[in-house]
Amino acid sequence: MTDALPIVRLRPKAEARAIRHGFPWIYADELVTDRRTQALTSGTIAVLEDAERRPLGVVTVNPKSKIIARMLDRDAEAVINRDWIAARIARALSLRDRLYAAPFYRLVHAEADGLPGVIIDRFGDAAVIQPNAAWAEIMIGDLAGALADVTGITTIIKNGTGRARGLEGLEEETAILSGKLDAAIPVPMNGATYMADLIGGQKTGLFFDQRDNHAFAARLGAGGRMLDVFSHVGGFALAALAGGADSALAVDSSAAALELAGQGADAAGFGARFDTRKGDAFAAMEALGQEGAQFDLVVCDPPAFAPTKPTLQAGLRAYERVARLAAPLVAPGGYLVLCSCSHAADLTQFRNASARGIGRGGRRGQLLHTGFAGPDHPQLPQLAESGYLKALFFRLDG
Repeated sequence: MTDALPIVRLRPKAEARAIRHGFPWIYADELVTDRRTQALTSGTIAVLEDAERRPLGVVTVNPKSKIIARMLDRDAEAVINRDWIAARIARALSLRDRLYAAPFYRLVHAEADGLPGVIIDRFGDAAVIQPNAAWAEIMIGDLAGALADVTGITTIIKNGTGRARGLEGLEEETAILSGKLDAAIPVPMNGATYMADLIGGQKTGLFFDQRDNHAFAARLGAGGRMLDVFSHVGGFALAALAGGADSALAVDSSAAALELAGQGADAAGFGARFDTRKGDAFAAMEALGQEGAQFDLVVCDPPAFAPTKPTLQAGLRAYERVARLAAPLVAPGGYLVLCSCSHAADLTQFRNASARGIGRGGRRGQLLHTGFAGPDHPQLPQLAESGYLKALFFRLDG
């Protein structure tokens, strides 16, 4: 019952209208933080009221975070329990079932799927939960139980790592919550096979968000030589080979990721056309340039260089450098794909940095297409951070 829940209240000058219109976050300077509120345990479920004491919904509160409250349900009478979580997961599942024939996708995309701070990626009969908010850490048992109830998944891994958890004051922890896992999982996608390490890999083991961009790039790479820089487990390279590329070279600093990429290439029968180079991506591009190497398709999909506003300018310079080093590696009339997963760098800023880099690399070209995350990564229109991924597809001149 909501009468058992604590109440937190917006300050008089806080913008309650944004909350009513769907913005899901309340920042620390917008909430009355008296001693009672400050004493709440991180992850406490509470009723949010406006300054006139009118209820706005049920929120989760974390006094340790700059995002001090996150909207869970706009019904102030809602009861947040395993059944409530199951209903949210079932709604998310109905969308993915319509979109994908095979059960390999992002099942829950945090706020956009109504489960703030919760990421769930599905890999057939296994799934990885990232509880990136304090309430999800507390209710991880209910999350895992609801996930199993709704989907029938038997192997569930908790991946409690990453920057977001640090901002919530949460410790890092990875654990198998149910079932067992003793090998990487093969994931079919775009005609390729990817090997996903659900425990030791980056994030949840595979980046489903690039699926549609992999497919678009594969069309451009057919019949040519392809270079995949910051390749992880071979996302763009393996898709290009599946699409008919003559050869693909994957560059990454992680030997483990490149080993998985090689396993994926072999599993799909592409091993003879696939090669890897381990090392720093910038150094590798410089070396390839010195070697005079050129490719018909070059893709650069780096980690987030600008995850926060304070890192924005340095991040944009890094994206410009990527473009400057990559552009000369593109054969005349070939294609260059530049990606950013930085929240802080919007599309215009990233596009401008990329164009500057291409120009400083001595090239000019057309912008053919702008790609975003696939529909299993829906956006919450009121929350710009939910639309983080950008992919720019250029055709470069001679």
